[in-house]
Amino acid sequence: MGKKVKKETDSPPKDVFDPLLIESKTPATVVLMLSSPENEVLAKACDALYKFASKDDENKVTLLGLGAVEHLYKLLSHEDPLVRRNAIMVFGIMASNNDVRKLLRELDVTNSLISQLAPEEDVVIHEFATLCLGYMAVEYTTKVKIFEQGGLEPLIRLLGSPDPDVKKNSLECIYLLVQDFQNRAAVRELNVIPPLLGLLESEYPVIQLLALQTLEVISRDRETRILLGENNGLDCLLNILENNELSDLHIETLAVLGNCLEDVHTLQQIQLTGGLKTLLSFLKVSTVPDIQKNATKAITKAAYDSEIRKILHWEEVEKFLLSLLETNNDEVKVAASQAISAMCENIDSKCILGLQGIPQLIQLLSSDNEEVKEAAVTALTNLTTANPRNASVVAEVEGIAPLMNTLNAQRDGAISNAIAVLTNLSLQEPFRVSIQRQGIMSALVGPLRSTNSQVQSKAAFAVAAFACDADARAELRNVGGLGPLVELLHSRNEEVRRNACWAVMVCGSDELTAVELCRLGSLDILEEINLSTKRKNKFSEAALEKLLDNNLSQKYSRMGYLSSSNIITNGFYDCGQIKRGVKFLSLEELSKQELTDRRAIIVINAKPQEITVEKLQEVSPSVSERSSREKSRKGKGRKEEEKPKEVIRLTPTVQEEIKPENSHWLPPPDFVLMDYIDDASKTILPLTTTREQVVALAHFVADKMGGPVQPEELHNFCWELDMSEIEFDLKSNIVPIGKIKRGTFYHRALLFKVIADRISIGCSLVRGKYNRAWNEVKLVEYSPKGLLLPPQGYIVDLMFEPGRLLKQGSAKADRYKRI
Repeated sequence: MGKKVKKETDSPPKDVFDPLLIESKTPATVVLMLSSPENEVLAKACDALYKFASKDDENKVTLLGLGAVEHLYKLLSHEDPLVRRNAIMVFGIMASNNDVRKLLRELDVTNSLISQLAPEEDVVIHEFATLCLGYMAVEYTTKVKIFEQGGLEPLIRLLGSPDPDVKKNSLECIYLLVQDFQNRAAVRELNVIPPLLGLLESEYPVIQLLALQTLEVISRDRETRILLGENNGLDCLLNILENNELSDLHIETLAVLGNCLEDVHTLQQIQLTGGLKTLLSFLKVSTVPDIQKNATKAITKAAYDSEIRKILHWEEVEKFLLSLLETNNDEVKVAASQAISAMCENIDSKCILGLQGIPQLIQLLSSDNEEVKEAAVTALTNLTTANPRNASVVAEVEGIAPLMNTLNAQRDGAISNAIAVLTNLSLQEPFRVSIQRQGIMSALVGPLRSTNSQVQSKAAFAVAAFACDADARAELRNVGGLGPLVELLHSRNEEVRRNACWAVMVCGSDELTAVELCRLGSLDILEEINLSTKRKNKFSEAALEKLLDNNLSQKYSRMGYLSSSNIITNGFYDCGQIKRGVKFLSLEELSKQELTDRRAIIVINAKPQEITVEKLQEVSPSVSERSSREKSRKGKGRKEEEKPKEVIRLTPTVQEEIKPENSHWLPPPDFVLMDYIDDASKTILPLTTTREQVVALAHFVADKMGGPVQPEELHNFCWELDMSEIEFDLKSNIVPIGKIKRGTFYHRALLFKVIADRISIGCSLVRGKYNRAWNEVKLVEYSPKGLLLPPQGYIVDLMFEPGRLLKQGSAKADRYKRI
């Protein structure tokens, strides 16, 4: 037998390493293994890292610090499927960490991840690649890259994957991507609607929920809503509502349908198929607050379209909204009130909601929830605007007091709308009077000081509405409301500024309020506004004119002109032309100044100082007794019980004995001017024509002021010396016009205007330069044939040839102004 010989093939080759099992306890060692050239080592290392990273977030941060992400990124394109799959799994799980995602964006991994979504790839690769993309799609920059690198198409395709995790991850990623309008248009082009509707029948609620949320976002676009209808999506949504087993999806389903209600075409489709009735019936029986709230919000959005409002009205949506006001949930009440506000744009709905809803809304004004209060009063604003009937309902259910209380609300929206409702009610006089009695002007002072432009605007508008009554103006003046109103004239908000001007114009309707507004600087502000082409408005111009018309002293000082309609009354004074920016002082302030060599202040006061006997006795018993004796000598007095308070006209002697400190300062009565007016009334007023009256009055004025003066003798007419003597005698810069016996142009023109106003001769007063002033009158002329001609304007000569009438625009008239 031959000897058995062992073959060389039975022993391992010399260059082959025997298998070695390595057990590692540290992640750093495993991360080093990611650089191995052996596929098996790579696969096992990735699997170990996946398990390690899945435990908690700290492990992910540890791997990030060891540089694992960079190694794993290289393995995404590995030729071995198992290595590539395990690397993707680690990527997917680690992407939940924000720091990891930041590095992934720097490495620009989106393109590599999208390439893993190919149909031939393993389902596990699909699952973790979509998971990683979903985590990264939170950031806007990644959304842009996914869109630009064509990631939408494979994601939509994977919605049909047999694996539910792949569906969920793909759907979640799409949901994040469609938050951007560009991606919404792209998924619509890629026909995303059918697969999304198909996912509504999934056995997994999380997938159904994500599908509805995605539909809600993309259905915000009208084109998508049309496609939804074409793919029977509306029926699918309504079927979900009718299925009580899917009640956990009803809120999201209503959100999608709510978007559909915004489109007239889609809403008509729902109505024609009976879907709208089904929807409203479902809402009426539902007691889930979130469903009620979301449905009502959908109605609110839809009701901004006029055609949709009509459809909703036909379906009697008002009944549903009114029923929601009675719920116990504040959020539902807010949503219902907002929907009522929107539906008010429909006239028929406004009537129904007004009659039945106003009492409920008034009750909501007493809510402790400020948001409820604001929504309710906003609805009341819309219900009462341009609707006197609804305004009457508010008053009938005693809603004025709750509205007044709402002016103290914490939310600016509630305050502004409460003011708006009260303003709407003020259009009817009985309600306006009732509101005034409850102190509306005092209540508006706070809103006028608000920093919110809407509140400021509404408050100023309300002042304009209520200040048409003298009592309301007096109340606003007494409670200090004029100051904040004047401040609003500075507002940069056009509406606030316009309404403030309007309010100032209305408040300036009486002299006391006009003077106070002027004292607060309103004239300077209005003049500044009117100089600006951008800031001025019709109300600013009208307000300035109204203030000056009710404060003629300041008007003449500022403008140098009084029209025939500006009737000079007692208390008027001429302190000369005031420079822009200089404060205009009141007559009382001027009276406190020491005697100066400046131009005298000419005052008009043809009213005797009146004082009761009781007051007179308090001031000076001796004066009282002397006055009583004088009175008894003039005639028989009435019995004491017939005239409990006697009013005495004080003579100059008696007046001097009354000490100023015992009474409020008043301008001294001008008895000479009183006599002038009496004489003119007796001698000039009876004349038959206006021309005769004007000529006679010119002679009368010139005679009282030193007679005619020839132009060449004008420099010798020493009226200044006479004025200085009068001021010295009175120890005051204030001179009653009756004291002047030698008057120049502006004295005579003023006296002419004063008397003319008292005897109803229409004339204007114009200030010129260098102490010039003149009067302009309009006289009717007759033609030779007796025809009435248009009135002609004349300047009345009071200086050189008193009574001479100089036609306006003529050379003589111009010379009279300049001499």
